This record gives sequence, structure tokens and C-alpha cells, in this order.
Amino acid sequence: MTAVVVKRAVDVLFTPAAIRARCGAIAAAVTEGDSRHFLVDVDRLDDVAARVAAITRSRYPDLAIPYHSRWRHFEAGGIDRKRELDALLAGRSAADVARAHIDLVVVSVLLDAGAGPAWHYDEGATGLRLARSEGLGVASFRAFVAGAFSASPNDPCRVDAAALAGIDAALLARWLQVGPNNPLVGLEGRAALLRRLAAALLRSDSFFATAARPGAIFDAVTHGNAQSVRAAAILGAVLDGFNSIWLTGNSIEGVALGDVWRHPAAGGTGVTAGWVPFHKLSQWLTYSLFEPFEWAGIDVAARDDLTGLPEYRNGGLLLDGGVLTLRNSADVRTAWDVGSEFVVEWRALTVALLDQLAPRVRQLLDVPELPFACILEGGTWAAGRELAAQLRGGPPPLTINSDGTVF
Repeated sequence: MTAVVVKRAVDVLFTPAAIRARCGAIAAAVTEGDSRHFLVDVDRLDDVAARVAAITRSRYPDLAIPYHSRWRHFEAGGIDRKRELDALLAGRSAADVARAHIDLVVVSVLLDAGAGPAWHYDEGATGLRLARSEGLGVASFRAFVAGAFSASPNDPCRVDAAALAGIDAALLARWLQVGPNNPLVGLEGRAALLRRLAAALLRSDSFFATAARPGAIFDAVTHGNAQSVRAAAILGAVLDGFNSIWLTGNSIEGVALGDVWRHPAAGGTGVTAGWVPFHKLSQWLTYSLFEPFEWAGIDVAARDDLTGLPEYRNGGLLLDGGVLTLRNSADVRTAWDVGSEFVVEWRALTVALLDQLAPRVRQLLDVPELPFACILEGGTWAAGRELAAQLRGGPPPLTINSDGTVF
């Protein structure tokens, strides 16, 4: 099989349709009882939907629910940091502002994989102490506006390959306030990820090559004049541009797969049989890019083509809410590898069951066209965090070994 033929065959794993189909196949097998790890009680989805609808109404009483997006973390503590950024970008064209917004989101999302329970960030400008995703979001925002990722002293609010290439763990630790008494999970992995991002931006066959900045996604997707783009097209550009940075070790005949893993119930045919894609961080990044496109006057169509995010808050909601049950209760005491059958199955179930949860939430809120990204924000992620706080004081129900680039 030639390299071109392999690439065409593997391309199916880089589509939201494949994520849904493969996760659905695994969920069907588990629901039929064909699992060593989990039991599914679909009847409990109604209770979980009621919890999600209730927390959504409490957080957004007018039901003007924004997207589940990195921009929400930039609003931590009720601070409108975007206004501060836009003041720094005043006078630029809408397209150039969008490029800067995209630069910020890309580097911030790549730094977002779980912080661990012991880390925090103290924001000098506000006096706020923030942890987990909010802390990482605000820390990366502060680094961005200070020029940490720019190679141009006169243009600090940008991300350049030249600047990223020089970032090591010590430099990143300074920006994220990491130290012996403030440890961050996966610091070395995050720094290496930013350096791999630099390499991706400089790839000669990439649409980034001329600009060498993430903001070039705006031009690659709009082709300079589009007034509407499909969400899957943004995800496609994200995967095309960045998938080489995910060193999961998973590949098919030399084609790197990124956040794609094996499971015996995944289905499929040919060389991709048995592989299930998730592309969690790429989808999270794409959700976070909806707003920069819309702020620039570009309509984002078919937003619900993307899937739910298979991570520990959404997956934790299903476990803590009783939709999923462990066959072996001792599994909560194991630290699981990301590529283990156990974790792959949990993540696949999360994607498939969120698709079943969404229409229930829409019905309870009486908003039939509510975008999936708003259900996640309203929503499932907050409900997962709330349940975790009630049951365990905050940590998720399962322990995952992470290098800071998947979870």
C-alpha cells in the first residue's frame, strides 16, 4: 500500500463523523454487556440531564449561554480580560485582531491539559488566586499580553515560531509560577509541546509556513473572503496544522494519529480497523476558535458536527451521576495510562452518552436549537465539577497518568 493510499485511508480518523461512529460502536458493545470495565444505565441520563439543566439555569438565568471555550477561563473572577486585550489591539483590522485572538487561544489551550490539585496562579493585576483550568487560562493570558510568545518586541500580542522554539521548562515555570511549593503536572511535557508547535508552524508544506504563527488558521479557513465557514473545516485546519505535535506514539504505517487509540470494539475496516479517534484538545481548541471567527464577522455553520469532549469532567459527571458504573470498584484506586483499554473505553462512552444527554437537556431548558458547545458550557462540565466537589472535594473519580498533552 503506497503512502498516499495509506494517508487517504487514515484521513477518515480525522473527522467528527468517525469520532461519533467509533465511540458509538464501543458504547453499543458496553451497553450489551461486552465490557470488562463498565456498566451503562441509560435510565440515569434523565437525572443527569436534570442536574445539567439546573446548573445551567443557575449560571445563566437568561439562558444566554456562551460556548464552552477558552474565553470563559479568560473571564475568571468576573474580569473582562478580552476588553484589555482588544484595547492593546486597537486600530487593527478585524482579520488581524482575529489572528491575534487565535494566537492567544492556541497557545493557551495547548497549556491547558490538567494542572493537578496542588498548583495555583496568583494574578498580580487583580489579586486573584486561581487554580486548574482558570488558573492556566489567566496565566497564559498574562504571559501572552506581556510578549512571552512573541519574537517582535514592538508587537507583544502574537505567537511566533521563533519565540516558541526557545521555551523550556524553566522559562515556562516562571510564567506559570511553578516551584517546589506550587507544582504543576506535566510541566516538561507542556514546554516540549510548545517547541513542537514551533516546528509545526515552520513546516514547509504547512499553511503556517509564511506567517509562522497560529493566527494563519484564519486565512487558511476563510481563504481571505469567506463569510461563513463550517465548524468541521476549522477542526480540519487545526488537525492538519497541529496533529504532528501530539507524540502519542500511535501511527498507522508511518502516519501519526495523535489522540487516536486502539479498542477491540471500535469497528472500522482496513488499516483503521480497531482505532477510535477523540482529538479532545483539537476539538476544545476548535470550540474556542468559534468566537474569534464570529467576532471578525464570519458565521460558523454546522457547529454541532463537533462532539462532546472526552475528558475527566464530562466523563466524571457520567460516573458520579450513575450512568456509568465500574465493574470492579477497585479500579478507582488505579492510576490509568491514557492508552489503556479502560481509559479509551471511558472516553468513548463519554462521547456517545453526551450525544444522548444533549437532547434531554435541550428539552428541559426548552431551547431546542441550543448548540452542543453551549450545553457543554452550561452545562456538563460545570455539573461534573460540582459533583466532584460534593463527593470528593474536587478531584475527578478516576486517576489518569498524564504528561499534560491529552488530559
